[in-house]
Amino acid sequence: MSNPILQLKDASIYQGENLVLSDVNVEINKGEFVYLIGKTGTGKSSFMKTLYGDLPLNDGEGHIVDYDLKNLKEKDIPFLRRKLGVVFQDFKLLTDRTVNDNLLFVLKATGWKDKTDMKTRVEEVLTKVDMKTTGFKYPHELSGGEQQRIAIARALLNNPELILADEPTGNLDPQTSVEVMEVLQDINKNGNTILMATHDYALLLKYPSKTLKCDDNQVYEVVQRKG
Repeated sequence: MSNPILQLKDASIYQGENLVLSDVNVEINKGEFVYLIGKTGTGKSSFMKTLYGDLPLNDGEGHIVDYDLKNLKEKDIPFLRRKLGVVFQDFKLLTDRTVNDNLLFVLKATGWKDKTDMKTRVEEVLTKVDMKTTGFKYPHELSGGEQQRIAIARALLNNPELILADEPTGNLDPQTSVEVMEVLQDINKNGNTILMATHDYALLLKYPSKTLKCDDNQVYEVVQRKG
């Protein structure tokens, strides 16, 4: 039985006044790993931003982790984002504090109170991305790949139902991209649903999975050839 975690039906996505994607019909089920591909400027980022409430959905229907995107109110957005883990291309770590403090900051901001629980959770997510010994370091002391692992750890803090990874390997060299991809694959195997925007076609070949493509104002599923 399918268990949709994300559904868009006849949705149109706008960036300001400009129509970026029209008649979008997408369904992602719990536990899937889905790629979102397409050339720069075809709407991948606008698609992602609509999913985490950065752009409003005005036309069509959209449901994500039990939220109705069409009727999403400003006050609901922080709660929606608690159920999503968002990983950005440029890490978005706070440079003035350590890795541990970056993660604690997110926990405090999302309503965690108990210091022991918070410390335990930070250790858990850092262990998941194989960065347990780096908590005392500052972001500038880490390589790009290490910073992205921390960004993934941050996305995992609140046990998200869906992880949105927007070009997570875009700033990384091929070897580091593979390492980050391995982390995402492991997380997916543990049951987290992942939607990953990328233009790194080498990763698609190495880790084939369901693929959506943005092209010509449309989003459609690409059937990958076997062999």
